[in-house]
Amino acid sequence: MTPFWLAGRPATGDDELTVTHPYDGRVVGTAAVPTPAQVEEAVAAADAVRAAAAALPLHVRAEALAHVSRRLAERADEIARLITGENGKPLMWARTEVARAVSTFRFAAEETRRWSGTTQRLDTDPAAAGRMAYISRVPRGPVLGIAPFNFPLNLTAHKIAPAIAVGTPIVVKPAPATPLSALLLGELLAETDLPAGMFSVLPVPNDRAGDLVDDPRLPIVSFTGSVPVGWSIRDRVPRKHVTLELGGNGAAVVLPDADLDWAASRIALFSNYQAGQSCIAVQRVYVDRSVQDEFLPRLVAAVDGLVTGDPWDDGTQVGPLVSEDAARRVEGWVDEAVAAGARVLAGGTREGATYAPTVLADVPADAKVAREEVFGPVLLVQAVDGVDEAFKLVNDSAFGLQAGVFTRNLDIAFRAHRELEVGGVVIGDVPSYRADQMPYGGVKDSGVGREGLRSAMTDYTEEKVMVLTGLPL
Repeated sequence: MTPFWLAGRPATGDDELTVTHPYDGRVVGTAAVPTPAQVEEAVAAADAVRAAAAALPLHVRAEALAHVSRRLAERADEIARLITGENGKPLMWARTEVARAVSTFRFAAEETRRWSGTTQRLDTDPAAAGRMAYISRVPRGPVLGIAPFNFPLNLTAHKIAPAIAVGTPIVVKPAPATPLSALLLGELLAETDLPAGMFSVLPVPNDRAGDLVDDPRLPIVSFTGSVPVGWSIRDRVPRKHVTLELGGNGAAVVLPDADLDWAASRIALFSNYQAGQSCIAVQRVYVDRSVQDEFLPRLVAAVDGLVTGDPWDDGTQVGPLVSEDAARRVEGWVDEAVAAGARVLAGGTREGATYAPTVLADVPADAKVAREEVFGPVLLVQAVDGVDEAFKLVNDSAFGLQAGVFTRNLDIAFRAHRELEVGGVVIGDVPSYRADQMPYGGVKDSGVGREGLRSAMTDYTEEKVMVLTGLPL
């Protein structure tokens, strides 16, 4: 049984959580579950160490982060297999996730060494002669980080790394389906010189998470997950600083000047990577009518050519969803769209927890697969008459995370950046591109706040001013 991490030390409770492999249902591990008293101890420890954490020298924080980065790299193959085991994503994507987590902690270490205050002269008026402001950013307080199942290592890293970088404790609640990767991060953090109480990793069940959300000693809540849960957290604790990375309904626009082979291959792969269980997976494709007849066969062929199967095979590109229930939900949404008139151009079948990469056309505008986040390997294609219609349809969504525009036209690129109601626009590629150091987040039902190390560090802190008086400026 894998222990949890209570104020920097391993511990076990009175219960355990069984982790099963989505592809075949076999048990891949068990995780200890903390008791309510142990959760209280972890939160109390975070609260008690907050001043010491804020006073940690930058080199101590940076070296702890760099240590985790190095250890992830050293154990990369082992950790990738752990991710595949608990999450079901193919090894090729699990290895990519480990590599990204290596970078996430490295970027955090680099940002930590650059984290510094600024000065501002105030003698712009005679009354302020000799005055200067020193402006720093100080932690708002301990963080509650609630991580999702789809990237159990790297999205947990995006909670932990910025907290350590700014010198604030963090209590992590991993997803019940995939706690093992987060617990391994706790193991690596325990190898550092961080003070006790700086971190805890607590795999409590979802029905006990509300107590952590409510606790006033955790004034920051950083949540990645579903839309209803995210907004309910913000409504529940309006006086806390809540950051939400919620759902998406990723759109890609293919314009006449695009490289159609490149666009088809990228859209096919990144609609279906992680079995479509990514907030920025391609779900909607708007292709200019002038190139539709050329593009659509390329897209369908690229989707049909994806290797689907056992996630342990090195060549597998599309594996199972996180559970058979998740696959059944996707199947139901597709069947509903087909019953309403949609055509299946590829896929449309399920076997256990695996749903075949699927392409739909003629999807009614009010179908769930068009309006909601499908979170599965399904994309729909629609012809449009020009940029105006394409951008209007991209914006006709409750979500606004990222969008991709396949064009070589710089004017259209800047227009997309100006007009599309999303947190990020990717030109010449799918909306699924994310660099871990860049600001990442959305608008509308895609959430509030930004991840991407320095952005999250800013979210976890607030400005504090010291005015110096009587200086010979």
